[in-house]
Amino acid sequence: MEKGSGPKAPQKQLLRGPKRDRKSITLHVKLEVLRRFEEGEKLTQIAKTLGLATSTVASIRVNREKIKANSQAATPLSATQLTRCRGVVMGNMERLLSLWIEDQKQQHLPVNTMLIQEKAKSLFEALKREHGESAQTETFGASNGWFARFKARHNVLLTDEPAVADAEAARRYPGVLRKIIEDGGYTPQQVFNVDETGLFWKRLPERTFVSLEDQAGPGFKASKDHLTLLLGGNAAGDCKLKPLLVYPSENPRALKGCSKPNLPVIWRSNRNDWVTVSIFQEWFTSFFCPAVERHCAENNLPNKALLILDGAPCHPAHLDGLSANVRVEFLPKNTSALIQPMNQGVIATFKASYLKRTLCQLIQETAGEDKPPIREFWRSYNIMTAVDNIAEAWQELQPSAMNAVWKKIWPECVCASSEADALPQIRQNVVTLASHGGFEGTVEEGVVHLLQSHGEDPSGEGLGTPSPGAGQDDGLATPPELTTKHLAEALSHFDRGLQILTDNDPNRERSLKVCRGVNSVISCYRELYKEKKRRAK
Repeated sequence: MEKGSGPKAPQKQLLRGPKRDRKSITLHVKLEVLRRFEEGEKLTQIAKTLGLATSTVASIRVNREKIKANSQAATPLSATQLTRCRGVVMGNMERLLSLWIEDQKQQHLPVNTMLIQEKAKSLFEALKREHGESAQTETFGASNGWFARFKARHNVLLTDEPAVADAEAARRYPGVLRKIIEDGGYTPQQVFNVDETGLFWKRLPERTFVSLEDQAGPGFKASKDHLTLLLGGNAAGDCKLKPLLVYPSENPRALKGCSKPNLPVIWRSNRNDWVTVSIFQEWFTSFFCPAVERHCAENNLPNKALLILDGAPCHPAHLDGLSANVRVEFLPKNTSALIQPMNQGVIATFKASYLKRTLCQLIQETAGEDKPPIREFWRSYNIMTAVDNIAEAWQELQPSAMNAVWKKIWPECVCASSEADALPQIRQNVVTLASHGGFEGTVEEGVVHLLQSHGEDPSGEGLGTPSPGAGQDDGLATPPELTTKHLAEALSHFDRGLQILTDNDPNRERSLKVCRGVNSVISCYRELYKEKKRRAK
């Protein structure tokens, strides 16, 4: 036994590799790892950014309490508070900066390194002031190293050159697309386009909020709540796709008890409220392809479609292989602003309609006696209300408007009766609404600025006109008089009844359809009520 076991010990010794030098991790690095975890960064991303092994980062996370205790023992209390404050300021600054970059791209403005660094410094200084004295000694230089890490964390793609640089590619592409359509035998009902866009769902024009803040009291600020939508439809304009909505939270309080499949939007969540590759791929296979199949069956068409996309990072290149019936074509690089249909007015019209609906709601709920103050209404305006307004604004888009935006990329499919550009009209409508609501100082520039912060110019439908001749005497007998009090009481009953349906019907689409129909029928009475109130004043 001893002879057999003797030679084995040297073999084990030979199998061992040379002993690795242990890398010392400073307390500062460990605290930086924990700060990044608290801001929501993923383990692998932290390891890559700081040049550490994933196992090391995981070990630091496991021992977080011990590391924090050692930090407090070795560092004055004020310094630890300052470190935490800087983490919050930096995290908020980068989130707001990423939204600003998205807004710039939506406005088709060039975004380069210098512009982003300057904006980052201004945001950081503004946030420092909000966080008080504990953050005043901190500095932020927006260095190139920080910018490189920021780009990696937030997947920032720069657009240094304006869209006009790609005019030649945009000019050639309609001929390429026409051949694809002819070879595939697609009709306008079978050709689709979708695009992502950001929406500040709880924001009104800036000068409106000057008046609102005066009425609501100190500390009442415009909200920065943000979400992302995927909007689209076909070239014929007769098939608008159900909007995909990406929100930072999967289960916000406002959706408690609500059945998400019955919402008028496809609800998905992501910490940064972005459409990711996985979210888009799921939308394509689980929602778009079935929607195409239903649409083709309802219109006696072959089950096939052409989907046109831009080159956004969330659009995977392998979509073609996921469906035998849907062909996916990508626009040439940097031509989206020039020829992508959804960017030629659909998204702009939708956002303007959403703003108009929000402003109408605020005025209707707060104007007059025995109405709640603006502060109370704005607190109650939650993401569920926004979802309803998103669905209604999307529903208002007419087939002719959906068809007209294909003029640049496929002019042959556009009907002669398609709607003309209505963007200037809705801008005036929103300003008129604000003046009717008594918002002092609201001017056109505030409305335009807000719509541009969403990413597009305004558009939409105008206000209705009051019914002429209401309550006139025909000279024969004194008819019953429909007074302002009668109208207010009747409309109040309608509103309460519809609110009961909205609050208690689990099928959100059904209740919205009923509310839309009833409000459409009684709109003449609402206009009559407004006219009587104006005359009384």
